[in-house]
Amino acid sequence: MRIAQDVTMIQSHRYLRLVALALSTIILAATRATAADAPLDGLDAYVAKAMTDWQVPGTAIAIVKDDTIVYAKGFGLRKLGEDKPVDAGTLFAIGSASKAFTAASLAILIDEGKLNWDDPATQYLPTLALFDPYVTRELTVRDLLCHRSGLPRGDLLWYGTTFDRGEILRRVRYLKPEWSFRSRFGYQNIMYLAAGEVVAKTAGQGWDDFIKQRLFLPLGMKSSCTSVRELSASDNVATPHVKIEDKVEPIAWRNIDNIAPAGSINSSVTDMAQWVRLQLGQGAIDGKRLVSEAAVKEMHASQTVMPKDENSERLYPDAHLLAYGLGWFLHDYHGRKIVEHGGAIDGMRAQVALIPEEKLGLVILMNRGGTALPTMLMFHVFDQFLKTGTRDWSGEGQAWVKKLEEQAREAKAKQEAERAKDTKPSLALEKYAGRYADELYGEAEITLEDGKLVLRRGPAFTADLEHWHYDTFRAKFRDRTIEPQLITFRLDAAGKVATIEMPGLGQFKAQAAK
Repeated sequence: MRIAQDVTMIQSHRYLRLVALALSTIILAATRATAADAPLDGLDAYVAKAMTDWQVPGTAIAIVKDDTIVYAKGFGLRKLGEDKPVDAGTLFAIGSASKAFTAASLAILIDEGKLNWDDPATQYLPTLALFDPYVTRELTVRDLLCHRSGLPRGDLLWYGTTFDRGEILRRVRYLKPEWSFRSRFGYQNIMYLAAGEVVAKTAGQGWDDFIKQRLFLPLGMKSSCTSVRELSASDNVATPHVKIEDKVEPIAWRNIDNIAPAGSINSSVTDMAQWVRLQLGQGAIDGKRLVSEAAVKEMHASQTVMPKDENSERLYPDAHLLAYGLGWFLHDYHGRKIVEHGGAIDGMRAQVALIPEEKLGLVILMNRGGTALPTMLMFHVFDQFLKTGTRDWSGEGQAWVKKLEEQAREAKAKQEAERAKDTKPSLALEKYAGRYADELYGEAEITLEDGKLVLRRGPAFTADLEHWHYDTFRAKFRDRTIEPQLITFRLDAAGKVATIEMPGLGQFKAQAAK
C-alpha cells in the first residue's frame, strides 16, 4: 500500500512538473512572440503618416526576421483617382535593386565553373570596346559590377531611345571617361547591361530567361517579371506617379528593356521577401542552395570604396564607412553591417536592405518617384528592431528635401536673373532647323512649325524651343516630367549653325542636308 502511495505521489509530482514545464514553454513562446511583434508596434501608423507627409499614393512593405516573414502589408492606392488599394501582392518596379539579381546570375555561373569574377569581360563579349583601349583590355567581369570603370553614367544613351542592348554596347566606346579606371566609385548602368550580356553569352540563353528560370522559379516569385510588357498579365499593378508643378500625378510606365540587367525587374513585396530570405540564408532557402555561400560573401564584400559627400552624409548620417560590393551598397549602422540597394525609375522607388548578423531584412516599394522616403522608412524599421532610439527619420528627411527644393528655386531664380534681356537670335529661325548628330547619342532634329522651333530626339524627347537670350533657347518638353533645359546653338566662322550644346549630351554636330 505504501509503495502504491509513493508511486502515486511520484507520478503526481511528475505530472505537476510536466504541467509547469508546459506552462513555462507557453509563457516563453508568448514572450518571444511579444518580443518579435514589439518592433512592429506603431509601424502602420508611422507609415501612413509618412505617406501623407511625403505625398506618396501607395506603398508596400515586407520584413523578414529569422527566416520568417513577420510583416507584409500594403498601404494607399495603386493609382490616384481609383479605389484600388495596394496590398502585399501589388507589382511595382524595383529599379536598380535589379542589379543584385544580375550579380547573383553571374555567381550561379561561377559556381558552375563557367567563368570567374576576374576573367576579362572581352573573353565573353569580344566586340565590347571602351574609349580607352587599356581599359577595354583590363576590364573584368568584377569591374562590370562594382562601378569603377571610370565612365560617367551616360544614361541618355539608353533612356528614352530606340537603341537595343547590342547598339548601346556598341556605342559605349564613344563615352569618354571622367576619371581613371579603378580610381574611384562612379555609378554606371551600362556596365550592368554588359554584365547581363555576359550572363546571356555564358548561359546560352537571354538574361530575362535566366533570371526567370534560375531565380524567380526556384524562389517562388510567381508574379515577378523583367519587362513592362509582361505587366498586362496581372490585375494588381501599381501606377507610377511623379510630382509635377507641386501636384502628384500618375504617369505611364517607362519601357527600359534595353537596359534591363541594370533595373527592369517588377515585383511585389511578397515575392521580394523570398529574395531577402535567400540573401539572409547565404544563398540557400528552404533547404535548397541556389548560390554558394562563398559567392554570396563575395557579393556582400567591399569592392569599391565610396567617399562620403553631402548627399551620402544626409542619407547615411551614422555611417563611418561606405562601399559598394557586387550589386549591393554596404555601410555600417550602430555597429552592424548594412547590405542594401535602392531603385528609382520613372514614378517608382524601391529599397531592399539586410542586416545579416541580425537575420533581418526588408523590402519597401512605392509608386512615387523622386522621394527619399524608402530610405527613411528603412532606418525607422531597423531602429525598432535594434532598439537604437526614436529618431524621426521621416521628419528629418522632409526637412532635408525642403532645403533641396529651396535651393532648386534659388538656382532657377539666379538663372532667370542672369538672363540677358532684349536680345535676339543671330539668325532667322529657319536657319536653326536641320539634323544634328552625335556619335554616342545618335540623332536630333529641329524643325520650324507654326513659326516656332521644335526639338526631337528619339520617342521620349520632344520639346518646344523658346528664345532665352542670344543663341540660347529654353526647351520645354511635352513630357512634363522632364524639367525645361537651356540649349545653345554655336555658329561657325561662316555664320552657320555648327553645333548644338545640350545638357548631359554634349555637342551635336550639324549634318549636311541630304
